Amino acid sequence: MPLASILEKHREGIIRDWAERLHTTVSERYRARPIEELHGTVSGANDASFAVLVYNDYSLIDAHIEWITGLRLKGDFNLSEVQHAYELYRTVVLPIFLTELTPTELSFALPRLNHCLFYTITRFSNYFQSVHEKQIREYAHDLEREVEKRTGELSDSEAKYRMLVEEINDGYFVSQNGRIVFANRAFCDMHGYSADDVMDRPFTDFVADESLPNVLRFYNGRISGRNTQSLYTYYRLNKDGRNWPTENKVQVITFQGERAVAGVCRDITERIEMERRIRESERFAHIGQLTTSLAHELRNPLAAIKINVQILSKNLRLDGNDQKRGEIIAKEISRLERILTEMLDSAKPLRLTIEPVSINDVIDSCLDILFEKIQERRIGVWKRRARHLPVLLLDRDKMEQAVINILLNSIEALAEEGRISILTRSSFRHNNDVLLDIHDSGPGISEADLPYIFDPFFSSKKKGTGLGLYNAKKIVEAHGGRVSVKSTIGKGTHFRITFPIRDET
Repeated sequence: MPLASILEKHREGIIRDWAERLHTTVSERYRARPIEELHGTVSGANDASFAVLVYNDYSLIDAHIEWITGLRLKGDFNLSEVQHAYELYRTVVLPIFLTELTPTELSFALPRLNHCLFYTITRFSNYFQSVHEKQIREYAHDLEREVEKRTGELSDSEAKYRMLVEEINDGYFVSQNGRIVFANRAFCDMHGYSADDVMDRPFTDFVADESLPNVLRFYNGRISGRNTQSLYTYYRLNKDGRNWPTENKVQVITFQGERAVAGVCRDITERIEMERRIRESERFAHIGQLTTSLAHELRNPLAAIKINVQILSKNLRLDGNDQKRGEIIAKEISRLERILTEMLDSAKPLRLTIEPVSINDVIDSCLDILFEKIQERRIGVWKRRARHLPVLLLDRDKMEQAVINILLNSIEALAEEGRISILTRSSFRHNNDVLLDIHDSGPGISEADLPYIFDPFFSSKKKGTGLGLYNAKKIVEAHGGRVSVKSTIGKGTHFRITFPIRDET
């Protein structure tokens, strides 16, 4: 079905779902807005995005950005809140694309969706920032004129100015002779310090080592007048030692009769992460296309080889080592077929058949399927399953596949007579979500490998495809759940799957 028809067909559902998510999941400020207002703003954003996706027409989205910027600045919204609101469009329409579009249509639609959101959020961020800064400049200018006009009321004017700076969401600071002489509350919060700890400290204390040479070069050039650039990015240094990407816009000013640098700091962690996710989505879409083509090209010849090997084994009546070689060939062909199946599973979009399911029943079914492997390695399985767990809305077959992939990872990591512990329970800290913990007594995963174990094609095993855990994570997240892992060398690996509780409606 053409993209335009799909978006028109689901228009009302998209607007309703988007508005509900905006009202309930983004922030307290959005939760305080009337739902009717959110329906109106979302309706405009949806129609503008439709024009970009279908007709490559950006005029509506540009107009919507200008309108929503004024509305949200008036409501004291910050930049990240509205960025999140636009990003929800992907969350709403992506399941529709996965259900309605063929793989070929999906490979066309996903890049357009990513580009649409990248353009929208980048354009909005730049426009929001420029309007925000213009308001600050205009207000500061008004204050300056007021100070000149009312010299006798200098203390009152200074109090108003400080109130303005303290109320903005971005960090504002003044650096003079290399030291911080003024900082607002947001600047202190961004760096994890109190106001007393910040004052009179070298500004270099708040810059990560990797960014320090560039920041010093920029600062010295700005003070001397050699550098007229005002905007740069760097990594700020938090009190706890962590580094965070930051955007800084500075201006040379006169402060208490001497030259100084005033700057506005903005945390851009979410923007950097969003750009990374967009690049990753585009890369996975390309890998999926290549994987699907390759798997289809190999599957038919492989099936022909398997059939002919089976026929030859029967007709030639092989025995001894020759029979063993034939069995090895058949076994390796079956392994290649499993690899191709995993590759296809990783590339194709998930289509879920949701039904009420007991997670304890899923675990029993998975252990029955893996019984022979567990017995062969003499692995001990310890189960502790909570009674009266809420029934979950799951695709049973796909969830069994995800749990089996995680259990296989543990089984293959264990030496003989190892141990696997399986625990189910409710999480009272997180809306009674259902937790499934799988812990093995294996050798553990190295700290260097741990961040990548869910990446496609990453594997430390000699015969691993690197798709088992990737597919497991993909299935869990398609259900709205989360999967995490902790591991210690020599002490084993602990996987946790978190299932959200959802109404059938």
